[in-house]
Parts: sequence; structure tokens; C-alpha cells
Amino acid sequence: MNSNVVNVETRNMEPQAGSVLYIDIFVDESDLKSCVVSLLKKLRPHWKHTDIKLKFFTEGITNMLIGCYTDESMEDIILVRVYGKKTELFVDRENEVRNFRILHSHSCGPELYCTFQNGICYEFVKGTVLDKWLVREPTIYRLVAMEMARIHSIKPENGHPVKPVLWKKLSTYLSLINASMIDSRVSEWFQREVPSFDIIASEIEALKKQLSEIKSPAVLCHNDLLCKNIIYNKAKGFVKFIDYEYSGCNYQAYDIGNHFNEFAGVSDVNYKLYPSQELQRDWLATYLETYKQCNSMEPTVTDLEVNKLYVQVCKYALVSHFSWGLWALLQSRYSTIDFDFLTYAVSRFNYYFKKKNETLAMQFP
Repeated sequence: MNSNVVNVETRNMEPQAGSVLYIDIFVDESDLKSCVVSLLKKLRPHWKHTDIKLKFFTEGITNMLIGCYTDESMEDIILVRVYGKKTELFVDRENEVRNFRILHSHSCGPELYCTFQNGICYEFVKGTVLDKWLVREPTIYRLVAMEMARIHSIKPENGHPVKPVLWKKLSTYLSLINASMIDSRVSEWFQREVPSFDIIASEIEALKKQLSEIKSPAVLCHNDLLCKNIIYNKAKGFVKFIDYEYSGCNYQAYDIGNHFNEFAGVSDVNYKLYPSQELQRDWLATYLETYKQCNSMEPTVTDLEVNKLYVQVCKYALVSHFSWGLWALLQSRYSTIDFDFLTYAVSRFNYYFKKKNETLAMQFP
């Protein structure tokens, strides 16, 4: 058994208002159940540890996610997320916890139960996880648009403007990729399959210059709204977003464009599934109406407003391909998750170069 589990130390068991429970346990993948049970003894002391059952979720490609419960009806489920190897290099865990709590306080996210050395425990959101077909159903995608508008309307806690994270994150990714090229497998693949590091760096700099002129608002964003991060509760008629690792202040148009990119899927990327202009415009009209309502504005939405946001979103969708392409290269270097990160990276870079000229040539109405 892992030595970190034998001597379990719990801090802040009765936290002051605003604090998050911390349990000093390291969950070792090689001794997973013992570690998780030790964790749950602190969170659910009334659970009989021999009755604890674990359900592994396989959709995630950043971390390991485990559902824990004792009753067959699964009424009380705790999600245990074990952070992926080396993800601390490109994920700000303090920021994740902060945004987790902010979103929960605005009824936009689940409750965070605790943090531990290499992960978090949080509330299970009941409903159906979206897939590439459900996400294009009008009833559902309008709910997604409305929920994103509500999140984008949450103001900074201190009331001060916050700088979008996009360009800083891309700079971090580039630095990490450059350092990780000592891995010959990644280096050789990079040279064979994608443009050079210098070309990618220059493309990002050119995008930064052009997109900064668009003046998309800086708002609280999810930044990773793929289908598996959206839960649909049909009975109650709502959607909720989960997983806030990459959440933070960013450009409004980036968050929307990134979501549209995710219509193509992850494990089997198919850009033929990218949403049609008709779907996008309907989505954007719904979004704008809710966004205006949340910000105490007249909710009437004009075609001009929809068309302007549509062009902004198309342009910012381009840069999200670089973000996730670089991210995938880093994951291929460090992750222990069984996923073809290199193939995923090349699909993102290739689609960027395919759409680049057409998209950057788009004119605002």
C-alpha cells in the first residue's frame, strides 16, 4: 500500500467559509482502490468501505475519472478525478478550483467536495453525456447556447477587468513543446507530419495580431466545451457543463468557436460534422438573446449582430486548433492515457491550414 495512504492527514475538515476541504492523500494508479477508499473514508465516513464500488469513465483524455458509490440505485455518487501525469505543466490547478467554486455559486456547476494531493472530488451531475449527434439537436444546442451565455455573464469577483488567457497559454505550450523535443519520437513525428516549430510560432503571432483587432469581449469561459463535458437532463430541461481545468477569462468568440470545433469529435475526428452555417446562426441568436438578458440589455437580436458574431467566432475557431494541437503534442510526451495524441494533433493542425485563408478573408458586415 502507498505510504501516503497509511498516514492519512486531513486538513481543514471544518473549513471556514470560503475554504475548500483538503485531504492529504496521494492516489497511486498502481494501488487505486485502496487509495480511493482511504479518501472516501474521510468524505463519506458512514459508507461501509467494503461496499464501495468504482465505475471508471473512459472518455477523458487528460485525467482518470472514477465514479464511487455504495448503493445500487447510485443516488449518492462521488466523482474522483486523478490528475494526469505532468498536467501541472499546463493546467493551473488553483485556477481550476477557484472557477469550480465560482460556477457552483452561480448554479452553473457541481459542488466541489475536496481536493487531494493529485486530484479533486466533486458532485456527480445526473443526465446524459452529449455525443456528436445529440449536440446538434435544436432543443439541446439552444440550451448549450443559453448556458454558455449565463457563464459568460458572470463578473469577476473583485470587479476588475481580467486579461484573456489565450495568448499566454499558447506561449506556455510553445515553450514546453520546444523543451520536450528531446523526445526523439515526438521530434521525428513533428518534422514529418506538421509544419516546423518556427512556422507554428509565426502563425500564432500573426493570428494574435489580427484577432486582437476584433475586440471580442473578455469573459469567464469554459475553454474546453467538447461534447463529453456537457450533461443534458431531459426531465428537468437543462444542460450543465463539467470539467473546468482550462476555464478562465478568455475571448467570448474563442469559447464559442472552440465548442463548434468540438462537433467534429475527439477519438475519431470528422470535420464533416462541423456545424452548418444555419445551425451556427441559430445557436448564436439564442446565445445573444440570453447574454443580453443576463446583462440587463434589451434582448432583441438583429441579423447584423448575429452576422458580426458569426465572423468573430469563425476567426477565433482557427486559433483553438493550435491550442489543442500543441496540447496533444505535450500529452503524447507525458500522458499514460491510452489515446493517439499524435494523430489528434495532426488533425487539428491540418484543418487549421485547410481553413486558414478562407476564414481570415471573411469580412465583417
